[in-house]
Amino acid sequence: MPNRVRAYFGLVPPYRFERAIIAVIAIVVAVALAATASWLIGRDEMHTGGPRAGYFLYLLALLALAVLLVRWRWIAGALLTLAIVDFAWGAGAYALRRVGGEVVSLMPVDKAEPPRFQWHALLQAVPIPSLQLTSANGLAISHTSEGTRGRNPKPEGLAGRTMVATYGGSTTYDIAAGEGDTWSDRLAVALDRGQDAGRFLVVNNGVPGYSTVEHLIQTAFYQQKFGKTPRCAVYYVGWNDLRNAHIPHLDPGYADFHLPSQVDSLKTRRIGGSHVTISPFLTVLLRVLSATVDTVRYFADPYGRPPLDGDDPVVEALFERNVRSISAINRERGVVTIWVGQLLNRAQLRGDGRYGWLPLVRDRDLWPMQQRLNVVLARTAKALGDLYVDVPIDDFSDADFVDNGHFSVAGARRFADYLAPVVRDACR
Repeated sequence: MPNRVRAYFGLVPPYRFERAIIAVIAIVVAVALAATASWLIGRDEMHTGGPRAGYFLYLLALLALAVLLVRWRWIAGALLTLAIVDFAWGAGAYALRRVGGEVVSLMPVDKAEPPRFQWHALLQAVPIPSLQLTSANGLAISHTSEGTRGRNPKPEGLAGRTMVATYGGSTTYDIAAGEGDTWSDRLAVALDRGQDAGRFLVVNNGVPGYSTVEHLIQTAFYQQKFGKTPRCAVYYVGWNDLRNAHIPHLDPGYADFHLPSQVDSLKTRRIGGSHVTISPFLTVLLRVLSATVDTVRYFADPYGRPPLDGDDPVVEALFERNVRSISAINRERGVVTIWVGQLLNRAQLRGDGRYGWLPLVRDRDLWPMQQRLNVVLARTAKALGDLYVDVPIDDFSDADFVDNGHFSVAGARRFADYLAPVVRDACR
């Protein structure tokens, strides 16, 4: 090693071993960084140009700067410390999530996509109107000018058509389906046959996370789309209401936990929240700042509490109240109300684990609780004179879902085929 290089790293009198220590640690971390990046590339979980690749380049740049600035040990030490903290938090959180740990992700995603939702004072998050994008997993996603899922109907095709409005959460928005493959899209295709060709217009009002609280707001204030009031409204509900199960002193409008959480779930907060920056340290700092000063905050955080057994009569009563309120609004407007009980993938809801969306409900308890809510829904619909569609869960297998409750393309088509005859008869 030339004397000039040795002197730079403090290896000649007067010795400055702290420089060499910083350089050696930086090299060791760089090797670990390269090994981790190679492993992710081998698993097809990191690609050039994505946020995750940018995260590793950022860490490499910090290490390189630490080595280049070792003559200024305090600056170099600070850069090295930041690199180690960001690498440990990012890679560590990723590793814990892979083994089933309930930790928040701090490593940027591999593939980024534009935001789909924007903040709303009543609903917390609504679809961005007139949006078209390709999702991180390659799905074509469109929002209409009215902020609903799908493409704009042709203006000349609106007159004389019967509008069918569909409502629900992510299982109605259909997060696993591309354009034309949501069950609302397939319902439109199933209705557009024979003498009914061109008669129906199906508008998908589904938004991920929405419960009957949001559907009540949608129905009361935002039901009219494209200048038309729907002839009938289909509500596919239950799962997101159960998210509030067993929360102590539950707010009757789900305003203590679920509604503010939508700001983070759908990433409509300006800073902090669920946003992940290139630096895990900065991400944590922004989240702490957001939790401290942001107006939108949680008044109840059930995560970290132990799960509880059995049904929740409080949630059932609130669910029934919301169903009755929605029905009353529709009845006053002459809108036919059709209720559909939620289907879940029983094959993936076993054991004592919790997949995260429902903080206080075990996986094995979720389907029995959903069945109970479906009974409440069917009973209430009958009492109100509404229609209830009992889609047989036994006709759906694991292949009809992509996870524990979201339809695959085949499942969405099967589900729509069950609804079509009821909708056609009720909405003429």
